[in-house]
Amino acid sequence: MNQAEIRKLIPALRVAIQGKHRKFSSPKGPEGRLHMLRTSVSHLIRDERIELYYNRADETRGYAERLIGEAIKYGDCHRQTMDMATYWLTEKQLVHKLFKVLVPRYKDSKDSYTRMHKAPNLYPGSFYERCVLELRGNPFPPLQQKVSSRNWVHNILLEEAYREYKTQKKTMQENETSN
Repeated sequence: MNQAEIRKLIPALRVAIQGKHRKFSSPKGPEGRLHMLRTSVSHLIRDERIELYYNRADETRGYAERLIGEAIKYGDCHRQTMDMATYWLTEKQLVHKLFKVLVPRYKDSKDSYTRMHKAPNLYPGSFYERCVLELRGNPFPPLQQKVSSRNWVHNILLEEAYREYKTQKKTMQENETSN
Protein backbone atom coordinates (compact mmCIF):
# COMPACT_ATOMS: atom_id res chain seq x y z
CA MET A 1 0.00 0.00 0.00
CA ASN A 2 1.27 3.45 -0.81
CA GLN A 3 0.78 6.57 1.32
CA ALA A 4 -2.25 7.83 -0.65
CA GLU A 5 -4.14 4.57 -0.11
CA ILE A 6 -3.33 4.59 3.59
CA ARG A 7 -4.60 8.18 3.93
CA LYS A 8 -7.91 7.17 2.38
CA LEU A 9 -8.34 4.40 4.95
CA ILE A 10 -7.74 6.63 7.97
CA PRO A 11 -10.09 9.59 8.39
CA ALA A 12 -8.28 12.91 8.62
CA LEU A 13 -8.24 14.58 12.02
CA ARG A 14 -9.65 18.08 12.13
CA VAL A 15 -7.42 19.29 14.95
CA ALA A 16 -3.67 19.77 15.12
CA ILE A 17 -1.96 16.97 17.01
CA GLN A 18 1.33 17.78 18.72
CA GLY A 19 4.12 15.37 17.95
CA LYS A 20 5.85 15.73 21.29
CA HIS A 21 5.55 13.13 24.01
CA ARG A 22 3.34 14.10 26.93
CA LYS A 23 4.57 13.03 30.33
CA PHE A 24 1.78 11.81 32.58
CA SER A 25 2.98 10.58 35.93
CA SER A 26 1.49 7.19 36.59
CA PRO A 27 2.83 4.55 38.92
CA LYS A 28 1.58 1.88 36.50
CA GLY A 29 3.70 3.19 33.63
CA PRO A 30 2.44 3.20 30.02
CA GLU A 31 -0.61 1.07 30.78
CA GLY A 32 -1.61 3.49 33.54
CA ARG A 33 -1.24 6.33 31.03
CA LEU A 34 -3.58 4.54 28.60
CA HIS A 35 -6.04 3.88 31.42
CA MET A 36 -6.10 7.61 32.27
CA LEU A 37 -6.70 8.49 28.60
CA ARG A 38 -9.45 5.86 28.24
CA THR A 39 -11.13 7.27 31.34
CA SER A 40 -10.90 10.82 29.99
CA VAL A 41 -12.32 9.85 26.56
CA SER A 42 -15.16 7.94 28.25
CA HIS A 43 -15.99 10.89 30.49
CA LEU A 44 -15.95 13.24 27.49
CA ILE A 45 -18.38 11.07 25.53
CA ARG A 46 -20.62 10.57 28.59
CA ASP A 47 -20.67 14.13 29.98
CA GLU A 48 -19.91 16.05 26.74
CA ARG A 49 -17.94 18.64 28.76
CA ILE A 50 -15.05 17.94 31.13
CA GLU A 51 -12.37 19.97 32.87
CA LEU A 52 -8.77 18.69 32.75
CA TYR A 53 -5.19 19.83 32.78
CA TYR A 54 -4.13 21.09 29.37
CA ASN A 55 -1.73 18.26 28.45
CA ARG A 56 -4.21 15.53 29.21
CA ALA A 57 -7.07 17.42 27.53
CA ASP A 58 -5.03 17.98 24.38
CA GLU A 59 -4.16 14.31 24.10
CA THR A 60 -7.70 13.21 24.96
CA ARG A 61 -8.99 15.49 22.24
CA GLY A 62 -6.94 13.71 19.58
CA TYR A 63 -8.20 10.28 20.61
CA ALA A 64 -11.81 11.46 20.82
CA GLU A 65 -11.60 13.11 17.38
CA ARG A 66 -10.16 9.93 15.90
CA LEU A 67 -12.81 7.76 17.56
CA ILE A 68 -15.70 9.91 16.31
CA GLY A 69 -14.14 10.21 12.85
CA GLU A 70 -13.78 6.44 12.53
CA ALA A 71 -17.34 5.92 13.75
CA ILE A 72 -18.67 8.35 11.14
CA LYS A 73 -16.62 6.89 8.32
CA TYR A 74 -17.17 3.18 8.94
CA GLY A 75 -20.29 2.94 11.11
CA ASP A 76 -21.23 0.35 13.69
CA CYS A 77 -21.07 -2.62 11.27
CA HIS A 78 -17.28 -2.34 10.86
CA ARG A 79 -15.60 -4.77 13.26
CA GLN A 80 -12.36 -2.82 13.80
CA THR A 81 -14.30 0.36 14.57
CA MET A 82 -16.46 -1.48 17.08
CA ASP A 83 -13.37 -2.99 18.71
CA MET A 84 -11.79 0.44 18.94
CA ALA A 85 -14.98 1.93 20.42
CA THR A 86 -15.30 -0.82 23.03
CA TYR A 87 -11.64 -0.34 23.99
CA TRP A 88 -11.77 3.45 24.39
CA LEU A 89 -15.25 3.65 25.94
CA THR A 90 -15.36 1.87 29.27
CA GLU A 91 -19.17 1.63 29.49
CA LYS A 92 -21.36 -0.22 27.01
CA GLN A 93 -24.01 2.52 26.82
CA LEU A 94 -21.32 4.96 25.67
CA VAL A 95 -20.72 2.84 22.56
CA HIS A 96 -24.44 3.08 21.86
CA LYS A 97 -24.32 6.87 22.43
CA LEU A 98 -21.35 7.18 20.07
CA PHE A 99 -23.09 5.48 17.15
CA LYS A 100 -26.72 6.52 17.75
CA VAL A 101 -26.33 10.08 19.06
CA LEU A 102 -22.94 11.52 18.13
CA VAL A 103 -22.52 10.06 14.63
CA PRO A 104 -25.83 11.55 13.36
CA ARG A 105 -24.94 14.86 15.04
CA TYR A 106 -21.54 15.14 13.37
CA LYS A 107 -21.92 13.31 10.06
CA ASP A 108 -22.35 16.54 8.03
CA SER A 109 -20.01 18.66 10.16
CA LYS A 110 -17.11 20.51 8.54
CA ASP A 111 -15.57 21.61 11.86
CA SER A 112 -13.79 19.58 14.51
CA TYR A 113 -15.97 17.56 16.85
CA THR A 114 -14.43 18.96 20.02
CA ARG A 115 -13.58 22.40 21.37
CA MET A 116 -11.07 23.44 24.05
CA HIS A 117 -11.34 26.52 26.26
CA LYS A 118 -8.81 27.77 28.77
CA ALA A 119 -10.09 27.67 32.33
CA PRO A 120 -8.90 29.73 35.29
CA ASN A 121 -6.17 28.11 37.39
CA LEU A 122 -7.03 26.82 40.82
CA TYR A 123 -4.21 28.72 42.51
CA PRO A 124 -2.47 31.93 41.44
CA GLY A 125 0.89 31.18 39.87
CA SER A 126 -0.01 27.54 39.31
CA PHE A 127 2.32 25.76 36.91
CA TYR A 128 -0.32 23.61 35.19
CA GLU A 129 -2.91 25.15 32.90
CA ARG A 130 -6.50 23.99 33.21
CA CYS A 131 -8.90 23.81 30.31
CA VAL A 132 -12.40 22.68 29.45
CA LEU A 133 -12.81 20.09 26.71
CA GLU A 134 -16.28 19.78 25.22
CA LEU A 135 -18.08 18.19 22.31
CA ARG A 136 -19.56 20.66 19.84
CA GLY A 137 -23.32 20.92 19.89
CA ASN A 138 -23.67 19.82 23.50
CA PRO A 139 -26.85 20.72 25.42
CA PHE A 140 -25.06 22.99 27.91
CA PRO A 141 -24.97 26.79 27.75
CA PRO A 142 -22.00 28.10 25.74
CA LEU A 143 -18.82 28.95 27.63
CA GLN A 144 -17.83 31.80 25.33
CA GLN A 145 -20.60 34.28 24.89
CA LYS A 146 -20.35 36.81 22.11
CA VAL A 147 -20.12 40.26 23.62
CA SER A 148 -21.06 43.21 21.49
CA SER A 149 -18.26 45.75 21.60
CA ARG A 150 -20.09 48.34 19.52
CA ASN A 151 -21.06 50.47 22.53
CA TRP A 152 -17.66 50.50 24.18
CA VAL A 153 -16.36 54.06 24.66
CA HIS A 154 -13.26 53.76 22.52
CA ASN A 155 -15.26 52.25 19.64
CA ILE A 156 -17.80 55.09 19.77
CA LEU A 157 -14.99 57.67 19.78
CA LEU A 158 -13.23 55.99 16.87
CA GLU A 159 -16.48 55.82 14.90
CA GLU A 160 -17.13 59.53 15.44
CA ALA A 161 -13.56 60.42 14.50
CA TYR A 162 -13.95 58.39 11.32
CA ARG A 163 -17.20 60.22 10.48
CA GLU A 164 -15.51 63.58 10.97
CA TYR A 165 -12.62 62.50 8.76
CA LYS A 166 -15.02 61.39 6.02
CA THR A 167 -16.97 64.68 6.12
CA GLN A 168 -13.76 66.73 6.02
CA LYS A 169 -12.48 64.69 3.10
CA LYS A 170 -15.80 65.09 1.28
CA THR A 171 -15.83 68.87 1.77
CA MET A 172 -12.22 69.12 0.58
CA GLN A 173 -13.10 67.17 -2.57
CA GLU A 174 -16.12 69.41 -3.20
CA ASN A 175 -13.95 72.52 -2.80
CA GLU A 176 -11.38 71.14 -5.24
CA THR A 177 -14.01 70.31 -7.88
CA SER A 178 -15.66 73.75 -7.54
CA ASN A 179 -12.33 75.57 -8.05
